[in-house]
Parts: sequence; C-alpha cells; structure tokens
Amino acid sequence: MNICDKYKTELSAFLNVKKDAISLYWKGRVALYTALKSMGISKGDEVIIPAFTCVVVPNAIIYLGATPIYVDIEEQNLCTTKNLIEKKITHKTKCIVIQNMLGLSNEVDEIVLLAKKHGLYTIEDCTHGFGGKYNGLYNGLKSDCSFYSSQWNKPFSTGVGGILLVNNQNLKSQIELNNKNLSKPSNKSKLTLHLLILFRKYILKDWSYWFLLKLYRKLSMLGLVVGSSQKEEITGITIPNNYLISSSYVQAKFGLKELKQMHNKLSIRRENGLIYNEWMKKNNKYFIDEKYLDNHSFLKYPILVKDRDVFLTLAVKAKIQMGDWFISPLHPVKDNLSQWHLEKKNYPCAVKISQHILNLPSDVKNVNAILKFLNKNKAQIL
Repeated sequence: MNICDKYKTELSAFLNVKKDAISLYWKGRVALYTALKSMGISKGDEVIIPAFTCVVVPNAIIYLGATPIYVDIEEQNLCTTKNLIEKKITHKTKCIVIQNMLGLSNEVDEIVLLAKKHGLYTIEDCTHGFGGKYNGLYNGLKSDCSFYSSQWNKPFSTGVGGILLVNNQNLKSQIELNNKNLSKPSNKSKLTLHLLILFRKYILKDWSYWFLLKLYRKLSMLGLVVGSSQKEEITGITIPNNYLISSSYVQAKFGLKELKQMHNKLSIRRENGLIYNEWMKKNNKYFIDEKYLDNHSFLKYPILVKDRDVFLTLAVKAKIQMGDWFISPLHPVKDNLSQWHLEKKNYPCAVKISQHILNLPSDVKNVNAILKFLNKNKAQIL
C-alpha cells in the first residue's frame, strides 16, 4: 500500500466510511468542481450557495457554465436556512451547497429533505468542518457529496489539499472517471509545499505571525509560492491553468501525522471556543447561542468589531494572532462582485457581517493572553 492509499484508508476510518468513497485533490475547490461536474452541472443550471463564502465556491460553478444563486445568512449562526433556500429554488436549480461556517453546520437535515423533495443534489462544504459533528454524525455524511480542505488554518493542515467524500453511490463511477483526467502536481510544487509546511511548523510564531502572513499572501499572488488562491481566481471568472490537479505524497505524508492529533486538536478548539463564548456572553458582546454549541467544532471563534482596521492594528501591536475571514461576502474579493452574479444590496446580513467580522484562534494552548487583549479592548468589540 503506497502512502496515498494509506492516507485514504486513515481518512475513511476516521469518518467511518468506505475507502473507495474518498478522493484526494491538490485543493478543496477541485473536489467541489469534480463533484459538480459529476452531477452533470452545466450551462443553464443553477446552484444555490450562501452569500457569505469564499470566492472559489462560485468559481467552481461558473467554470462549468452554471450560475451561482446566493442566499443570505443569519447573524446568529453565520449560516443560511432551509426557508431562505426554498425561496430561491427554480426549475433551473440542480444542487444546493450546505456550508459549514467556522465549525458550525446549521439545518443540514432540513435542507437535505428539502433537496430530496425537489429532486436536487446536495453538497456539504466542510472546508471548515472536518472532524466536527452535526447531530451526532461527522460533518459531511448527510449529503450526496461533501468536500473538505486541509489548507492552512483548516481543521488539519497539509499546506494545501482537498478531499471529496461520495455518499451517493450513483455518482461514484462518474467521479472516478473525472479523477482520471486530473493532472499531477509538478515536482516544483511538491517541493515548495514541503518546504512551506516545515517553515510554518518551525518558524511561524506569535512574534512573526503578522509579518509572515503578509509576506506569504504577497508571494502567493505573484505565483512564487504555493498559495491558497491563484491571482486569476480572485480577479476574474476564467478557470486558471493548473487548476485541475490531483493530490501528492506530500499531503499524504503530513496528513497521516495530522490525523493522529485530530481528536486532541478538536478537544482543544472546543475548550477554547467555549471559553471565548463565555467571555462574550458575560461582556454582552456577540456570542454563539447555546442551542448551536453541540454542533460547533470551533475552527475559529467569530467576533464582530466596530472598526476592523483599528482592531487589527491593535492585534498586531500586541502580537495577537487574528484571522480576517470573511472581509466580503465573497472572500477575499472586495469589489466588482457582479461578475460572480452577486449584488451586495440583496444580502444585507452577509454584507453587515463581512464589514465587522474577525476571528480568534482556537488552537492555542493558552488563551489568557488573548483574553487579556479582549479585556483591554472590549470597547472596540460589538
């Protein structure tokens, strides 16, 4: 058994699914594209997605000639709902994407039943949700397909990486056929990825976080390092070269190591997430309602601030790690969203949240420094 097969075996064992239900990709967006293509999504079709997501999600739809149809989110959970989705279903609708946001899935059962009622496919976007559970089952097990990401800052990291889980057996053969058409990553890409993973492990610390984050984003936009997105993905809607790429032994090697620590990491994230939540509630700030906590794996903890730039400047000065998911309804694209078929005026909640949201790290060993920072700057928090 080669290392990629072993990785698939361990992934399937973790999720308690069959090994042949798992496919591996260079990035999670390739898994989404493959799922959509295998469902026959093409020109004239519509795919319903949240209006608070990463731009790579509508990209995958548009690359196939289909149209993304957006649904606003709820402020209390940052997810959409079955009722909001139902209003957007037309005769052109072919699929609904159910998104896990920062570790929380919402109304998955209800949305899946709605899709079945209308004869539609469902895909769970679990890029934030690997290892977390919804109503007792691992995220991703309730829909026709689900896809996961193992990029930086995801539930577990292999630098970049994508996983597709197929629950609908009728799609399996087409997915296997589409997988055969993927290109292999170049030796340069594999070497660069390997070095970046090691660099991140040994060099990235609180004191170097902000400098290295800015440097990494700049270099990735120039195509000098393996980045989360190519420049073409955030400036237009044309599928870039080297998009449809399979996984490699590099992701498998580091993925196997990461999976061994997964349960411990989930425990730490949940413990810290609950600490943050209690602080927010105690201080009358935006917090996550108790009714959602059982299904929350706290990849990150969302906070809303009065002025994001001011708050980030304070965080940099205090050497506090802080994430900026999502700075727009289609992160990280701020302007000209109409080419992705999104008009901001139609999605007031998504726009409001994207203007104020930041996120706290949940995988730190000790949150005391972060709590001290929050206490010092609580007047800046909504």
